[in-house]
Amino acid sequence: MGTQKTQTFFQESMAKRSDVIGLIFRVSARGRSLLMSGVLTLILSCISWLGWAPPAQALTQLQISDVFSQDCPADIGWGAVTSGGFTQPAHCFLVHGIVHNSTNKTVYDADVYGRIYDANGESVFENRTRVGSIAEVPPGDQSFEIRISIPANQPGPLQLKQFKAAGFSSSVKAHF
Repeated sequence: MGTQKTQTFFQESMAKRSDVIGLIFRVSARGRSLLMSGVLTLILSCISWLGWAPPAQALTQLQISDVFSQDCPADIGWGAVTSGGFTQPAHCFLVHGIVHNSTNKTVYDADVYGRIYDANGESVFENRTRVGSIAEVPPGDQSFEIRISIPANQPGPLQLKQFKAAGFSSSVKAHF
């Protein structure tokens, strides 16, 4: 008797499963055209979005020379440096130099990179080399000035090394 009940239960559960599987196949057969139109719409949306993307802009490399630093004037020289959630007194410096644009076009949004060390040879900007930026660099040579703040406990004078810049051939605007 127990074996017959088990067989009956097994046959009933298999019948229920086949009904569910059949329902899935019937629904997917009816919804196939809807699914295909949705996939096609998604693909066309992606293609049109990528087709209207702004053109890629190559970076223009710029040379920097005659780099030096000096203390900030008293009217802009106050501030603090925050690192790891702790605020420390800061020492303000102005970094000056000459940027050389050898192209015949203005370069925009040029990021300035360099290594800055204190008098003991310790890095002023740990784990980063970006010092600041220059909005526009016309063709030829141009002077620049970037304000930086370092912890007041790092002794001067500063050692400025390996300065360079890179910018874009047209103004960079966010497209949201």
